[in-house]
Amino acid sequence: MQKIDYNRLAEMAKEKQFLMLKEILPKMEEADIAELLEKLDRESTVVVFRLLPKEMAADVFAFLPPDTQEHIINGITDVEIQRIVEDLYLDDAVDMLEEMPAVVVKRVIRNAAPETRALINQFLAYPENSAGRIMTAEYVGLKKTMTVEESFAYIRRHGVDKETIYTCYVTDCKRTLEGVVSVKDLLMHPYETAVGDIMNTHIIKAVTTEDQEEVAACFNKYGLLSLPVVDKENRLVGIVTADDIVEIMEEEATEDFEKMAAMLPSEKPYLKTGALELAKNRIMWLLILMVSSMITGGILAKYENAFAVLPLLVTFVPMLTDTGGNAGSQSSTMIIRGMAVGEILPGDLFRVIWKELQVGILVGAALGIVNYLQLMVRYPGQAMVCLTVVLSLFATVVLAKTIGCVLPLAAKALRLDPAIMAAPLITTIVDGVSLVIYFQLAVRLLHLS
Repeated sequence: MQKIDYNRLAEMAKEKQFLMLKEILPKMEEADIAELLEKLDRESTVVVFRLLPKEMAADVFAFLPPDTQEHIINGITDVEIQRIVEDLYLDDAVDMLEEMPAVVVKRVIRNAAPETRALINQFLAYPENSAGRIMTAEYVGLKKTMTVEESFAYIRRHGVDKETIYTCYVTDCKRTLEGVVSVKDLLMHPYETAVGDIMNTHIIKAVTTEDQEEVAACFNKYGLLSLPVVDKENRLVGIVTADDIVEIMEEEATEDFEKMAAMLPSEKPYLKTGALELAKNRIMWLLILMVSSMITGGILAKYENAFAVLPLLVTFVPMLTDTGGNAGSQSSTMIIRGMAVGEILPGDLFRVIWKELQVGILVGAALGIVNYLQLMVRYPGQAMVCLTVVLSLFATVVLAKTIGCVLPLAAKALRLDPAIMAAPLITTIVDGVSLVIYFQLAVRLLHLS
């Protein structure tokens, strides 16, 4: 893959070498041009965008982040806006308008053609993060009475503006979805064959109100290139394509990572997010975790007499809490990932608990044996103290594995996001549990008051 010297191109824009840029830009990929525009200063961005050929402008515009799109819209004429909106695929236009301020949205809608305006308003009326919001209306629709020859003629005539032509959808006069046929199916049959004879009537589809995560899971399960979206009357209203699902998977994964790191999700890129907003996204969970961690301090205070009698006990607290927290985090991460890809359901609770109990026993036993040996070497003559630590470690690991698998599944059953039951929260809970186990065993085995 040829490496692009963005710095040189940016320097050319800064030096106003626009004629040279006008020759270079059409030879570049749309995504690369979008990356170049992001590296330019605000003044040069609009100028360079205007250098693009008309047939490339909308494709480049679709790759740009919302803030750059807004800047370009504010810097171009109504005629140019109309051209971009009409050339954009409908799902890209809807994505753009979702991120824009109301004044920009009004200007864009005002300059759209009546049919486009009606479709955009229809798509924006669907629930946020639903199949209706991410679908596009640019699909190839055939009739089952068409022959293969007529289908190819239709595709040649109307396919140029469609987002995909590989999969075609067969509908009746009321737009009711009746079947699906691929271009491969058409190619493999004689010209006189009717579409109704070769179409697949077992259709995998989504409803407009279905959550986008479920749509993404459907793509992943069946290996789809596109998915038809129907309304409650089974009328075809649009399709979702693989490129949209890739973006959704990235967004959902980013959101889960942020929640698992105890942050409120942010839709802006890190370098384009202000320090105040980043702090606001993080402070709430940090406050919650800080207050909840005071429980650990309360447990330590309750057993301060045990410390006074045997100060050596304090040295093992960090090892127990850290090991327990890590063990719980391992389980929660695996369970959250399994639920995200559809491998684990809330109904699998007891199977998951049994499996994690087995893992906890095996891991706890292995860690306990290694720990007992090194403790006996370091603290000769303190056999009961070593046994107390090892038993506490074993019990902590087993309980941490159990807690780590139960909490995400419980969150899912309560219709909460399992990602909130991730490492920071589970670590805080396990810390408290491990300390109670440790000191209760110490009091009983070492006969401390």
